[in-house]
Amino acid sequence: MSRTLTAYRVMATIVGVLLVVLCLIGVPLANFDGSPMWEIFDSTPAWVATGSDAQRAGELITTYLGVAHGWLYMIFLFSAFLLSRRDGWDLPFTLVTLVCGTVPLLSFWAEHRATKRVRAEHPELA
Repeated sequence: MSRTLTAYRVMATIVGVLLVVLCLIGVPLANFDGSPMWEIFDSTPAWVATGSDAQRAGELITTYLGVAHGWLYMIFLFSAFLLSRRDGWDLPFTLVTLVCGTVPLLSFWAEHRATKRVRAEHPELA
């Protein structure tokens, strides 16, 4: 159980940090130049100039971290699911833990919540 919990905690932290960087730094730098975004928004805040170094940095962040986050999120889902099966979590607790990995900052709360539950049920891990 200790290895499964550690794998889950590492993946939750990595995925959470990447998602925060992607959503709070990469996307604004890449897209907030006052132009329409993703054919959803008519305009965005004009925080960066089109073609600037900041915008190019945002595009690099969203391109590379976006792909890395996607792949690592799949590993996170697997590790969280494996932990849920080994610890016998009920379906609602499992689903909340899995879904929280998609929300910036909420993933850290879900990791804390899951770790607290596992350690309470297995005092030898504390």
